[in-house]
Amino acid sequence: MNPFDILKNSQSIKEQSEKFQTELESISVEGSSGGKMVTITMNGKFEMTGIKLDPICVDNRDIKMLEDLIVAAHRSACQNVQEQIKTKSSSLLGGMDLSKFGL
Repeated sequence: MNPFDILKNSQSIKEQSEKFQTELESISVEGSSGGKMVTITMNGKFEMTGIKLDPICVDNRDIKMLEDLIVAAHRSACQNVQEQIKTKSSSLLGGMDLSKFGL
């Protein structure tokens, strides 16, 4: 790609980047574990926005299980955010493979 083309299109690239950042904020995904005993809601910036716990998994005799379920639900939500980012960014980046960047 010609570097001068990039400079010519820098305003357009900036606008697309800002639009993409706004779209990331609007993404809302869930990840769950333990048959939905723990459900985490996360936005496109990997910020946790909510957590739901089934009362059956809140047992003070088994805190370790609850901790494991929360970690697993968080991991699931992160994977779902990554999938949404790939989908939304494919049109912006012209199909560029984001796995090179850890996404």
